[in-house]
Amino acid sequence: MQGIRSFNNTFSDGGVRLELTPTTTSPLAIEVGESVESRIKRLISENPVVIFTRSTSCCMCHVMKRLLSTIGVHPTVIELEDDDEISALQGYDTSSSSSSSAASTSSPVVFIGAARVGGLENLVALHLSNHLVPMLTQAGALP
Repeated sequence: MQGIRSFNNTFSDGGVRLELTPTTTSPLAIEVGESVESRIKRLISENPVVIFTRSTSCCMCHVMKRLLSTIGVHPTVIELEDDDEISALQGYDTSSSSSSSAASTSSPVVFIGAARVGGLENLVALHLSNHLVPMLTQAGALP
């Protein structure tokens, strides 16, 4: 079985580090037959706010988490290590994002309510235009 490995370390902004790596001890274990694409779709649909990143120590990921935690949202952060996972993420719902797929691989990508918002620049633009909080509320991330 494969699943999500959760680490006991939480970040100062309240986030939790998750990795899409094989494990048999995770309560979120999934069948081996689940494709990378379906795993990503499932994680996006099960969590109101998800940040996919290559590294949780990335400064842009940190800024995203800080912005969201300031609003009262603690996103699920998933670190992608496999090129297949990153490729699958690039093809997911790019119609709602104005960022290029090249930007997706070099910076974190956030999904809110199963809609691809894009990178840090798009998230900040939503916040500055006062569209972020309504979007988070609609997604169920805020009361």
